[in-house]
Amino acid sequence: GTNGLVSTTTTTMNALGSGMEWRMMSKQARACGVKGPKVAPRAGGRTRSLRHPPSSLSSWTKTSARCPVVPRAVAGKSSEPVSGRSVGDSGDDFAEVGQICAVLGTQWGDEGKGKLVDAMAQTFGVVARAQGGANAGHTIYSPDGTKHALHLMPCGILNPDAKCVIGNGCVIHIPTVLGEIEGLREKGVKCDGRLFVSDRAHVLLDLHKEVDGLRESELADKKIGTTKRGIGPCYSSKAIRNGIRVHDLLDFACFERKLRCLVAENEKRFGSAFEYDVEAELEAYRGHIEQIRPYISDSVEILHEERERGSRILIEGANATMLDLDFGTYPFVTSSSTTIGGVCSGLGMAPNAVSHVVGVAKAYTTRVGAGPYPTEIHDEVGDQVRSQPDDAS
Repeated sequence: GTNGLVSTTTTTMNALGSGMEWRMMSKQARACGVKGPKVAPRAGGRTRSLRHPPSSLSSWTKTSARCPVVPRAVAGKSSEPVSGRSVGDSGDDFAEVGQICAVLGTQWGDEGKGKLVDAMAQTFGVVARAQGGANAGHTIYSPDGTKHALHLMPCGILNPDAKCVIGNGCVIHIPTVLGEIEGLREKGVKCDGRLFVSDRAHVLLDLHKEVDGLRESELADKKIGTTKRGIGPCYSSKAIRNGIRVHDLLDFACFERKLRCLVAENEKRFGSAFEYDVEAELEAYRGHIEQIRPYISDSVEILHEERERGSRILIEGANATMLDLDFGTYPFVTSSSTTIGGVCSGLGMAPNAVSHVVGVAKAYTTRVGAGPYPTEIHDEVGDQVRSQPDDAS
């Protein structure tokens, strides 16, 4: 019901991290009876509530009240991308968010995190993903207008001076990563020496996608509404401790043994409905392993070293707060922690290392899949928002 949604919303905003001030409120929150926030004072000391969708990056993000994000146009700086510098260097864009900043979604995803992360990534030396898999993603553009659709690759890959880390909290579909590497290479973006895939991350297999579909079918009219990309089953394997981690790929005999065990378990669970060619998967991975091998790294050590030398680190959240496994609209959620806790565990980073958390919201809410959504609009206005979101905002 509505009251439950308000309660969940309040709890999840706290989960994003402390020391923050709301800069805007979604229509859904207002509809649930939550009062609009106060924003920066006008001349004369008066404050006002934000009533209309903002046009700048700073006004549709939530950040520390004492250190608001200032877009380049407002700051009077060049829009040309610059490389990530150490904290304290003069001329840094977004310097007010400190050395290590996490950007998280505050709703059900699709808030526009990619746009903000893409802008910020040009000024950071390291950009990292902490959780999720190929169920997340953004479309971003190079300075020359080239379009890039990314699902697992951190947005910082378009900054030629940035290192990109896919952390231990992620679940990684190796063919997807390799496909993105090749797609970027074809468009002139090099990943060699810049992309680091955690050896502790779990490998998402086509087996997990098959299981995802079978489980959704079993739920009949109570479906979760997953993307059927295998995210939940892969995290399930991780939790019951029979998953395959990236470092297992470096020992093919070990990888094969663990894969066959997973296949046998799911054949027993689903019977003839489980259709999976283990031999084809093994053969495919003989090639995949050699391609991904140069990128496999100890991401925890890399991030620690970068922090020690003063590099700026941007953490790119996937999914959003209301899809958090603990604080979201359970069970209609994703399978990982999408709030600040997932940042720490998903990268092996101490909580006190993160200097700022930026939460991103849009003027109206949307969600994918099933689950409670009491303020959904079922008329021509809703149709317009879905078909022309830019005009609607």
